[in-house]
Amino acid sequence: MGLLHDARSIAERDPAARNTLEVILLYSGFHALVYHRIAHFFQKCHLKMIARLISQFGRFMTGVEIHPAAKIGSGLFIDHGMGIVIGETAEVGDNCTIYHNATLGGTGKDSGKRHPTIGNNVLISSGAKILGPFKVGDNSRIGANAVVLQEVEPDSTVIGVPGRVVRRKGQVVSPSTDLDQVHMPDPVAQEFCRLQARIHLLEEALKKAGVTPDTAAKPDEGARPE
Repeated sequence: MGLLHDARSIAERDPAARNTLEVILLYSGFHALVYHRIAHFFQKCHLKMIARLISQFGRFMTGVEIHPAAKIGSGLFIDHGMGIVIGETAEVGDNCTIYHNATLGGTGKDSGKRHPTIGNNVLISSGAKILGPFKVGDNSRIGANAVVLQEVEPDSTVIGVPGRVVRRKGQVVSPSTDLDQVHMPDPVAQEFCRLQARIHLLEEALKKAGVTPDTAAKPDEGARPE
């Protein structure tokens, strides 16, 4: 029932999928989930060598590496899949979407919880890196190639290196099911716009004071060059 639900969820959310059977037979992301469910079962039975063997075989077959101890919720959509790494103590909620080359990793050799916890309906775009034992809140979106190193509140959008929250609660944030990695604000461009507006205000103030930017930049004629 669990794997069938995963396959149906992928078929509903991927516009390229024509039916559930196609997902079951041809989607490497779904195959990675199958290998993980089996490996996780043996992990819980304390047969860790067998669990890791299945995990590594699944990595070889699909290009997706999920540690057997990782906790994966229902309805995970792994799109394309190649290069995805999910660490040992990572947790992924329900109905999440993860694109290729994403990493849910740790930041060092600490013991215990050292990988992130991903909430429900989270979109992790291609190349994103989420590193550390913190939580990414429900309905959040992580932009392509973002590097997230601290906790993310629910309904947030994070982009950049290091990752910065550019949208928070109170604003419309679509859940991961819309698969939109493009329409995200650019904080660098926004900062340039603010700087340009500030420069314009300063220039207007100088003009009102009878000083133009060109004359203000010239040194005094009587001053000797050093």
